[in-house]
Amino acid sequence: MTSLQEVRVDRAAYRHNLETILQRVHPAKVLAVLKANAYGHGAVELAKVADQTDVSYLGVVSLDEAVRLRQAGIRKPIIAWLHLPGTDFAEAARQNITLGLSTADQIEAAAAAGAHTVHLAIDTGLGRNGATRAQWPHFFETAARLQAAGKIDVEGMMSHLSNTSVDDDTDQLQVFDDALQTAADYGIHPRLRHIAATGVALDRPEARYDMVRIGIGGYGLSPDDRTSAELGLTPVMRVSTRVAQIKRVPAGTPASYGYLYRAPRETTFALVPFGYADGLPRQASQGGGVLVGGRVYPVAGRIAMDQFVIDVGDDDVHIGDEAVILGDPQRGEPSATLWADSAGTINYEIVTRIGDRPQRVYVDQQRLDQPRVEEHIGDRHQEQASGE
Repeated sequence: MTSLQEVRVDRAAYRHNLETILQRVHPAKVLAVLKANAYGHGAVELAKVADQTDVSYLGVVSLDEAVRLRQAGIRKPIIAWLHLPGTDFAEAARQNITLGLSTADQIEAAAAAGAHTVHLAIDTGLGRNGATRAQWPHFFETAARLQAAGKIDVEGMMSHLSNTSVDDDTDQLQVFDDALQTAADYGIHPRLRHIAATGVALDRPEARYDMVRIGIGGYGLSPDDRTSAELGLTPVMRVSTRVAQIKRVPAGTPASYGYLYRAPRETTFALVPFGYADGLPRQASQGGGVLVGGRVYPVAGRIAMDQFVIDVGDDDVHIGDEAVILGDPQRGEPSATLWADSAGTINYEIVTRIGDRPQRVYVDQQRLDQPRVEEHIGDRHQEQASGE
């Protein structure tokens, strides 16, 4: 059965993005972040791509995510860095998975389970996982004692920046340096020091240390106000569906729940079968954009669970026409950032929340064989009734 919706994931684009970043951050190593099912793109498929590049490490959050990659035949080193109480670290030993550890108790548990290779996580100011300065003496003493006994190998030390401002990131880098010096005082000299994610990795060489973690950039999306193209990256995900219904309506006809939108004149409504159950944020109602027949139309009214309406005016739109929800702006397709801006969120969330109902298709085309389409948002319904 053919799916009504499609998520096309371009493996060639993912490889291109990784190789672009590898060149940009050299000689620092690259850790490709594949958590949350590779930000909704498909962790196993893209891990297979990363496994064939010069990427040094793969990163996930949970041990379960790491085990799935090992069971799929992924050979590169994999690190998992967030653990629920009672996590079975023996599985990490069996699957040769590196552990990012945040507490002395976790270090003890990893050593007891035979999970040998570890990275020590430091809280440099984000307030999430990692040892704080007050915890360093016990944290580093525990790690040093178990390493001296041959129970663990402290291969790395890691932290995460808040991306609040250049000054705040600089303060965190100083805390990280302090942690490294304190660790050295205990005889711990990690070979892989990493704190920078995509944005800082690209812009601040002094923050690269030995390795950088590349998540959003690998998927061809920008972590800031720059476009993907400005960073030399290509969006990996293209989400599309087909127009399900067309109806000619008189002026004043409302669309969807709450009647946020009423047709300003006689016009044509087109029904797009994609909704918040598929991952589109309801907060993007009256915004976003869908490419149909060479033109991008915003949502008319509320996004419903399974569908939304666009007002196509007098344009020649038909049932069955492709409707591209998001993709590469270089092809005139709406960007994940467009949807994020409409919903008051970030492009990370848009791609990560795309659900399982759309069929995922994996291709190896960095550019689809179609001409570039000029993006035209239209009048953004300037004459529509005001809503929420």
